Amino acid sequence: MQKKAVVIGSGFAGLSAATFLAKAGWNVDVLEKHNQPGGRARQFKVDGFTFDMGPSWYWMPDVFDRYFAQFNHTVEDFYNLIRLDPSYRIYWDGDYMDIPADYAALKDLFEKTEPGAGDKLDAFMEEASYKYKVGINKLVFKPGQSLVEFLDVDLIKGLFKLDVFNNIKKHIGKYFRNPKLRQMMEFPVLFLGALPENTPALYSLMNYADVKLGTWFPDGGMYKIVEGMHKLAEEQGVCFHFNEDVSSIEVLDGIANTVVSKGGKRFKADVVVGAADYHFIETNLLEKKYQSYSASYWNKRSMAPGCLIYYVGLNTKVPELPHHSLFFDVPFDIHADEIYTNPVWPKNPLFYLSATSVTDPSQAPEGCENLFFLIPIAAGLDGDTEEVRSHYFNLLADRLKEKTGLDIRNHVVYKRSYSYTDFVGDYNAFKGNAYGLANTLMQTAILKPSCISKKVNNLYYTGQLTVPGPGVPPSLISGEVVAKLINSRH
Repeated sequence: MQKKAVVIGSGFAGLSAATFLAKAGWNVDVLEKHNQPGGRARQFKVDGFTFDMGPSWYWMPDVFDRYFAQFNHTVEDFYNLIRLDPSYRIYWDGDYMDIPADYAALKDLFEKTEPGAGDKLDAFMEEASYKYKVGINKLVFKPGQSLVEFLDVDLIKGLFKLDVFNNIKKHIGKYFRNPKLRQMMEFPVLFLGALPENTPALYSLMNYADVKLGTWFPDGGMYKIVEGMHKLAEEQGVCFHFNEDVSSIEVLDGIANTVVSKGGKRFKADVVVGAADYHFIETNLLEKKYQSYSASYWNKRSMAPGCLIYYVGLNTKVPELPHHSLFFDVPFDIHADEIYTNPVWPKNPLFYLSATSVTDPSQAPEGCENLFFLIPIAAGLDGDTEEVRSHYFNLLADRLKEKTGLDIRNHVVYKRSYSYTDFVGDYNAFKGNAYGLANTLMQTAILKPSCISKKVNNLYYTGQLTVPGPGVPPSLISGEVVAKLINSRH
């Protein structure tokens, strides 16, 4: 008789786990709280505008290629990719830098900014390439259950070359002196949720992903990935149940046998995969005796940032705006301290702006623009009020006006904000986090919350609070890792 797996949550990790389990012969039910798949990568449409609610960067295209290839598909079967050029723009105080997609042009830019930096970029990228290839192939596909997993010839030989014990701030400083180049090279680790001085230099592999593999955009928006994965899952026989908010996991003698929804539906299971917020599943869906981690354990975790987001529709275009913009026109150290060291609402934050309508005009009505603003903030901040959200929107509008000459407040026809209380309400996010755990050395691999429950024999976890970590490509990998683990144990 075909064994049944129940997956709670249909974000990237849940979709990935469900698809791999179905391919292996499991009868898979996916229970999703919302009315569509995608989790934090949901989409909404309003007044002719289309907004991706969460992830907006498409990096590491090889991971997506690999995922679809395992089901005899290509990415192009589901969506078309556009390489962005410039990859993104960085606004400094007084000027800006467009980061070209062409590597030779980027080398020239480095050389003009700091004599000698062009050749140093070659050396940096050669090292980053090694880390990417070994890191992706040898590290992130491990379930993080034992150090024995890492007894691999390439890993042992390359241990110091992988720079696990050095930090990325110091590593970048060995190559580049110019503060703008340093900040540009440090920027990708902001997605990993820790200060550069607390992030292993191994993660210069993200610079390789940025510079060499490129920044892309799926025509139609990031939700095209979700639609493709959802379609693929259904091809494999996965059954989706939307608007099914899970209320409990019933466990008998250390075995999870039923998942119950708030509507009273009962889903029998031979295996349960928690692809929603790990902390929420542990502390709200399980009896205390079946929880693997204590409250003090969770409270001691170092969290990646939360965020304050604005989805804004304009009835005009913003002059010369690229697809991605990073506003580094204020001191990074002050904002970083307000996120990580002394958590408070930032006085004058760095922020990110995406305008998908620049690349794909169908994302907004003709002559209009859709904007996605994101301010990184400390996870777990109190005081998420409408007054606070309004204050920061005005601050962003002032900074954008200073750079572009356009006061967007005179052209807003739609605006929605999204922050701490929304992340908690919509995703049961621990401390309202947006990106999971920070990728510090002490929260890497076997030091992350385990993808196998310590108390329930057939309960597994996938997603950003377990291995390999935060981000869209790692989430795809997380689902695959857990599905393979389940197949090997059951």
